[in-house]
Amino acid sequence: MGLKKSTMQKEKLRLLRKKKGYTQQQIADVIATDVSNYSRKENGDVKIIKDEWDKIARFLDVSVEEIYEEDDAKVIINNDHPVFNDNAASSIMTQFNNFSASVIQNLQDYISLLKEENEKLKEELKNKNKK
Repeated sequence: MGLKKSTMQKEKLRLLRKKKGYTQQQIADVIATDVSNYSRKENGDVKIIKDEWDKIARFLDVSVEEIYEEDDAKVIINNDHPVFNDNAASSIMTQFNNFSASVIQNLQDYISLLKEENEKLKEELKNKNKK
């Protein structure tokens, strides 16, 4: 018999991420890691450190308490690499936030345009059915 690996999946985090329509890749970008490492974090195989919980909560626009779940993961991956130093991560986050805000605005504008077009088409359809 093999030993059963006990991990605690981050169900609150996973559910909220999916509910808000974000991918694992998007959250991985927020904490400056790759998607496979983030996936291991969400699955409970790798510890999510406090700073990462804070960044993820800010990105998802919730309090840490809404997504935090106790961690029993034994592996801690700390990105003490020049690419991931605070200044670089901060700069990446600023660029990401500016980018995501503009993408969201563009999508909202497009949705409004589509809604208007829908209304016009409904009116045309009503008018044609009356004839």
